[in-house]
Amino acid sequence: MLVVSPGYEQVTEAWFEPEFWGDRASAVSSGGRGSAWFVHSEVGDLVLRHYRRGGLMARMSDRSYVYTGMERTRSLREFRLLSTLYERGLPVPEPVAAWSGHYHGLWYHSAILLARIANAITLPEVPDLTDRSLWSNVGKTIRRFHDQGLDHVDLNCDNLLIADGKVYLIDFDRCRLRSTSGGQNWKSRNLNRLKRSVDKRCSRLPEQQRESLWQDLLKSYG
Repeated sequence: MLVVSPGYEQVTEAWFEPEFWGDRASAVSSGGRGSAWFVHSEVGDLVLRHYRRGGLMARMSDRSYVYTGMERTRSLREFRLLSTLYERGLPVPEPVAAWSGHYHGLWYHSAILLARIANAITLPEVPDLTDRSLWSNVGKTIRRFHDQGLDHVDLNCDNLLIADGKVYLIDFDRCRLRSTSGGQNWKSRNLNRLKRSVDKRCSRLPEQQRESLWQDLLKSYG
């Protein structure tokens, strides 16, 4: 099944294989378990991502997931969620298309295409991590998503992109929108996960300075 955003009707299933692009596709160097590529296409620069398993399950089948219905596949769920967030004006990549292929009855493969955010780098790649305004902007951005009910189950440094002074959030696989009137423990879980990632991925900062910048983030988060 192929779903495509308006304005990208020329996308076909072939677009979801890096071999189709030849030298116009280059592997993303960090993260993604070797399953993401930057693609230069006629509709602009894109990111192609295949859904792959990690850990022990990857030894049996790194791309195959149990099929329980097309609308429940990883790529279509992320595409629907990302489209909603994008339509709400939140700082996310523009969704281009998603594909899921059902085969052998029990299994499926999935992939997604996104517009590439120009000049984007991950939070740990920012040259001046001591910039307090950077951490304040990160806090404000996360609060915007939480106010919309977005539970980002993998909130980490590499899913925060910085481009031209703006903070973006990426990778919404397995994420969901929650009621903002219900329990709020999920927000603390998101922030705690991010804090562990900051301690690990931003370790070039002295611990005391890192903690001070984290407090700037929390203060701006509110």
